Amino acid sequence: MAAASAFASIGGRATVNLSILFAELPLLERPAAAAAAGFTSAELWWPFGTQAVPSEAQLDALRTAFKDTGLRLSGLNLLDDLSAGAKGTVSLPAASERFRANLPVAAALAESLGAGALNALYGNRIAGADPAAQDQLALKNLTLAARAAHSIGAVLLIEALNRDDAPDYPLHTAAGAVAVVDRINAATGLGNAKFLCDLYHLSVNGEQLEAVIDTHADRIGHVQIADNPGRHQPGTGSLDLAALLDRLTAAGYSGPIGLEYRPAAGVSADSFDWLPRELRAAR
Repeated sequence: MAAASAFASIGGRATVNLSILFAELPLLERPAAAAAAGFTSAELWWPFGTQAVPSEAQLDALRTAFKDTGLRLSGLNLLDDLSAGAKGTVSLPAASERFRANLPVAAALAESLGAGALNALYGNRIAGADPAAQDQLALKNLTLAARAAHSIGAVLLIEALNRDDAPDYPLHTAAGAVAVVDRINAATGLGNAKFLCDLYHLSVNGEQLEAVIDTHADRIGHVQIADNPGRHQPGTGSLDLAALLDRLTAAGYSGPIGLEYRPAAGVSADSFDWLPRELRAAR
């Protein structure tokens, strides 16, 4: 009962990240495993490696894996090149053409599975490149991405990552990510760019999470959680995630809560004791 009370505010809003949870299984088996654990919503990093435009067979197989289990896709990363060590592609000149080719494909996939968010990781700084030129390219690509998201009724998310895992990624603070959000919205006039508030990444960077919530609640479009240290499930580190989620709710955030952690014992299905089964299904 204590766990149910502690995490009551997550009820109806949980979405499980199938790129980090259930990663011990092949991709196409993960939706069924998540559904068996009681979840009805999931999110994904870009699931096709560095392929900007997967084959229709690959796309259809993923759609089928979701639809056969009744799982809804809540959010999808745009081309991120994470498998190649890049933390996104929007500010990388060599990847710009691939990013733009990916936009309609990712948007169509997201729309077909009910996703309301596209996440555009900013991309690393490149040695010898002008940071201002990278930022200019990023804004051009993010403007296109915001319009693609708007076309399917979705928001575009901008995320800060932690310095330890992404030292060359330029957005390490909530304020830095929110500044990019504001530039996108000013450029498009759509207002659909939002801040992805990942409590784990911000905690690793030493941010005061309560202050982040209080300052930026009106810009937050998605929340992701993992405990710190370790990036494991709640209760394995020192973060009071239940209190932080309550604070987010009190500040007006009512959107999804992404479970983006690595199971401490390596088996995803055994890592959900902190969240009672009746709180796992999304509204």
